[in-house]
Amino acid sequence: MTMQHAIKTIEDLRWLMAHTGGFRSGYVTDLQMSKRRLFDEESGRDVLADTTVSMTIRYQLRGMVRVAKLVMNGVTDFSIFEQEGSDSSALSVIQAERSDGRLRFWFDPQGELYVVCEEAQLEEIATPVLTGPVLPELARWTFQGHSGEVPTPSWFLMELEEAGVPCSWAISKKRRARDAAARWEGDLTPSGDGASPRGNAVRVLVYGAPDGEGFGVVLRALGTQDPQVGRVLTLLADRITQRYAGSCLVGTTIIPGREWESWRSRGAGG
Repeated sequence: MTMQHAIKTIEDLRWLMAHTGGFRSGYVTDLQMSKRRLFDEESGRDVLADTTVSMTIRYQLRGMVRVAKLVMNGVTDFSIFEQEGSDSSALSVIQAERSDGRLRFWFDPQGELYVVCEEAQLEEIATPVLTGPVLPELARWTFQGHSGEVPTPSWFLMELEEAGVPCSWAISKKRRARDAAARWEGDLTPSGDGASPRGNAVRVLVYGAPDGEGFGVVLRALGTQDPQVGRVLTLLADRITQRYAGSCLVGTTIIPGREWESWRSRGAGG
């Protein structure tokens, strides 16, 4: 399932370090800070109510590629310092402690990326390590369901048939997932007049979730630019998020499944 965990206590910090391995050899792909202000009627001024720092980290652990979003709320101290030629986005292993009712995170040995906050929230999606496909990969979409039965190839075929985009199914001869959690993997090829170049397809990988109940799905558009293949991937993404509760991963952006279609309709999904 999509891993979500509140970090408030020293026990939570121990869990975080054990679960992530301290994000060893990972890197920060996105870093944002937001401030919330409220109007104070007594002074007639806007006053700072809360500061939040969110960080997206990509790393590998136990044969899985993991994208974690760490949201730190109630931030009272935050620093990021980079000299020319340095890169604080590369992580060796983070350090963390809880003292005086606050959490302190050091994201690099020199302390150039440092956050003090009241509490944090971890959200994470993990997928099997994939070897490079023979054909170019044009797009990738990942979903992790919170619960429910693992969807079968026939479910995908029926959903596409109902949507008016029938496809043929072929099990992948060479599995690209190097993980025992993979349940099945194969290609969906749009049926029709043969106008699509040979090899253009949506590769589907379904796997068991590494941290609890649920399952994961990775959709990859393979081959050359093909509107039909793109339509198949988009339709499947829509149907999966309508049918199952979970979260999506596009690039390194984690999106709640219930928000996927509105997110895509705004053009954020490309």
